[in-house]
Amino acid sequence: MNSRRTFAAAAAIAAARPLRAETLALDGGAKAVSFDPARHSALTKWPNYGNDEKQAVLDLMDSNRYYQEIPLLEKDTCQATGAPFAKAHCNGTSALMSMFFAADLPPGSEVLVPSYTASATIVPMRFFGLVPVFVDIDPATACFDLSHARRVITPATRALVPMHSWGRPCDMDEIAAFAKERGLMVLEDAAQAEGASLLGKPMGTWGEMGVFSYQTSKVLPAIEGGMGLYRSREAWERATAFGNYDLPASFPQDSKYRKYHDTGFGPKFRIHPLAAAIARKQLATLGARNRIVREQTQRLNARLTQLSGLAEQRRRSDMERVHWASNILFFDEGKAGFDKARLLKALTAEGVRASAAPYPEQHRFAIYREPAWWHHAPKVPASLPGCEQVNRTAIRVPLFQQDAPELVDQYATAFEKVWAHRKSLA
Repeated sequence: MNSRRTFAAAAAIAAARPLRAETLALDGGAKAVSFDPARHSALTKWPNYGNDEKQAVLDLMDSNRYYQEIPLLEKDTCQATGAPFAKAHCNGTSALMSMFFAADLPPGSEVLVPSYTASATIVPMRFFGLVPVFVDIDPATACFDLSHARRVITPATRALVPMHSWGRPCDMDEIAAFAKERGLMVLEDAAQAEGASLLGKPMGTWGEMGVFSYQTSKVLPAIEGGMGLYRSREAWERATAFGNYDLPASFPQDSKYRKYHDTGFGPKFRIHPLAAAIARKQLATLGARNRIVREQTQRLNARLTQLSGLAEQRRRSDMERVHWASNILFFDEGKAGFDKARLLKALTAEGVRASAAPYPEQHRFAIYREPAWWHHAPKVPASLPGCEQVNRTAIRVPLFQQDAPELVDQYATAFEKVWAHRKSLA
């Protein structure tokens, strides 16, 4: 069934359903989530490797053709995304580091970066003399706040790095237009969003370069690994030569990086062939897996977002998002009438596996304030209200990795039951 129709139908049913008034489990009532704990864990377990992945690893170990698997993964990635060039790396961090090297920006160049991200998005910039300029996030999406970026851009700004938080695409059409207007390079951190798209265009392909991560929590897990996507041959060659000393000899004769064969530029970032074999199998079923998770999440959120003070990341009708790690919800204590700590305590008692969802705010870490680590000091703000609001209001509930209508219903019922007791919880 079309996911938008599913969402609309579920929302209509939810709007007509009265809130549950049974005694809270917190007060001695029966749990709303009575699902078998072992089955509950199985439905939310991640990553999931099947016989195809296991057999691929065994076959590769027996084949003595280990390194052939890497170009096959790169070819499959280009076919899946439409990217002209791709290079596999040993992890997402090395893919990001190679991307910053390939950008070839002069030292002192300012790069707009979200604070709401992992350190790998930013810290590697220090090796290339780049200047992180921290940008806030939109509290309705947890993604790059373009209005704030417009306020902090300077004549020294050369690039920006949008990161697709929790698998929700940034508004890349608006970001790309802004970048073109200001002559900026778009370097896309799509580590949490492989398989997502906007206007039919995959995440990771909107900028001059983009990266994916294959770390075990990601939507395409290979235990470890990463992938870089490149719009130009030169960027691909430069990123490849940076971390793969053995490959420049294979570049075309007119390549200015061919002469760096046997040395590269220092690092060794080659993906492990066994990880590449796992990634190929995971890539082949990525769309189907993402669709199952998205449908379960939309079915649940259609009911939850009918509750006063509870919202999901704002969506656009022209985007197809994915979900990384958790289903993120925003809880407004003022509208709900009780606080987040009581909510989590009540939900946990009902059997819901819910938790607070703070995510690193990079501008708060010591490394960005200590000049010893930087050729050019980062621009660190005193505060970023969007980051603070998201971390204050966000809660996490699990993603359901298989079709689980009964468990989804029990989760929704648990939330509705808690909302029926808002006054006592206050």
